[in-house]
Amino acid sequence: ACMCLAAGALSGIATAGGIGPDVIVGNLDGVSNYGGVGGTRAYAIGTVSCNIGDDVLLWIDGSNQHPVIGQTVYRLLNGRFEQMGQSWLKHGFAALNGSLCDSCNPTGFDTLGVGCSDPYSSGLNGQQSNLGTKTQVNAWTGFYNWPFGGAGQGGNAIFKRVQVAEADLNAGGLWYGGGQYVTPDDAAAGNQNNNSSWRPLSRNGFTLQVTSFTRREQAPVYAWKEADAGVDLQELHVSGEGMFNLAARAYDNGDGTWDYEYALHNQTSHLSADSFSVPAVGVSTSDEGFHDVAYHSGDPYDGTDWPVTEGGNAVTWTAVDMGTNTNALRWGTMYNFRFTANTAPTTGDVEIGMYRSGGPASITATTVVPSAGQAGCNQADIAAEFGVLDLQDVQAFIAGFVGGDLIADMNGDGILDLQDVQQFITAFTAGCP
Repeated sequence: ACMCLAAGALSGIATAGGIGPDVIVGNLDGVSNYGGVGGTRAYAIGTVSCNIGDDVLLWIDGSNQHPVIGQTVYRLLNGRFEQMGQSWLKHGFAALNGSLCDSCNPTGFDTLGVGCSDPYSSGLNGQQSNLGTKTQVNAWTGFYNWPFGGAGQGGNAIFKRVQVAEADLNAGGLWYGGGQYVTPDDAAAGNQNNNSSWRPLSRNGFTLQVTSFTRREQAPVYAWKEADAGVDLQELHVSGEGMFNLAARAYDNGDGTWDYEYALHNQTSHLSADSFSVPAVGVSTSDEGFHDVAYHSGDPYDGTDWPVTEGGNAVTWTAVDMGTNTNALRWGTMYNFRFTANTAPTTGDVEIGMYRSGGPASITATTVVPSAGQAGCNQADIAAEFGVLDLQDVQAFIAGFVGGDLIADMNGDGILDLQDVQQFITAFTAGCP
C-alpha cells in the first residue's frame, strides 16, 4: 500500500519552446561501455540536442559560449530510486544543424539554428580530453570558466566518464540514463529548467544499452514516478534562482510501521542544498538512511554522508561543513533520505536548507510525511498508555537505548549516551502534571 498524492503529468514529448534560444535533450541515442578499473565500470551516453526556441543558440568553440553536457545513471531497486553515477562535462565544439525535433533553419557551426538538432555520439561524450569539471559551472546562469578545468587531460578507462560500482550493477534493478545541457544564452533567456531528459537502459552484466524512448524535458527522477504511480513528484522553484525536483513515497510494512523514501534532485540551483528536514512530531523513527552520488577523477568535493539527527519534532540530515568542498546537493545530482516511522503518512511541509548565500535560507515543499504521533505527558512518556509514566516507558527507553533507536535520544543530539539516561530519569521522576 502507499500514500498517493497528486503530481504533475508526465510530458515525454517536447512542447513549444521558449522565447530566445532554448536547448533540450531531444534524444539519448547510445551507450559506450569502457570496461572497469578497481571494481568501478565506466560509461558514456550519446546525446542529441534540439533548439526549440525562436533564436539561434551560440555554439562557439574556444570560449565559454557553448553548451556543456552532463551524463548520469540511475537505478530503481526495492522501492528506492538512486543516482548511481555521473560524468564530467562534455564541451561542445560545433553544431551540425540536423532536424530531429523540428524542421531546421540551418546556420553555421558556431550556432544551432531554430528548430535544429546536433548529435554528440556516446564516443564523443566519452572523449576524455574534452571533458571538464562540473565544479566551475553555474547551471542557473550557464557561466563556466574558460579555459575549463581538465582540458586535454586523459587517464585510465574510467577517468572522467560516468562511473558506476560493479556491486551496484550486480544488485540488479531497473536502470536509467540521463543527459543535461547547460549553456549561457539559454540560461539568460530563462530556459534552463527544461534541459534534462532521460531514457531507460537495459543491463546485461556490466553492459548498459539504451532501450524504449527518450522522455524529453524531464529530469531522470520522473522515471520513478512513471514506474510507480504512488510517487509524489513536484518541481520546487527557488525564488529568483534554480529548480529542484522532489519525489516522495511511503510504503506500508503491514506491522504498524511505514518506510518513508525521499529523492531530492537539484536540476539548476547554484545555491545548492545542505540540509533536508522532515517533521516527525511524536513519532518514533528508526533505520534512518542517506545516499549520494560520488564525485571522482580529481573533483575536490568531500564525499561524507550527511549525518542525521532527531530532535525538535523532526528528522534532519545536514551536510558536514567542509567549506567550499562541502558535500552539498549541487546541480545535476540527486540525494536520498529515508527512515521507518510508527505513524501512517499524511501531508506536511519538508524543509530544504540552502548551501550558498544570496537567496532564501531555505525552501519548503508539501509532500508525504509521517502523521503526528500520540503526545505523551512529558519527555519520558514514550510508550502507551500515554498520560501515565510506568514500566512500559522504562522498558521502551531501555530497548531504544540498547538498540540504537533515537526514541531514547532525550536531548536530540543524535547520540545515545549518559546524558540521555539522566534526562529520562529526571523527566520520569518529575511525573505527569
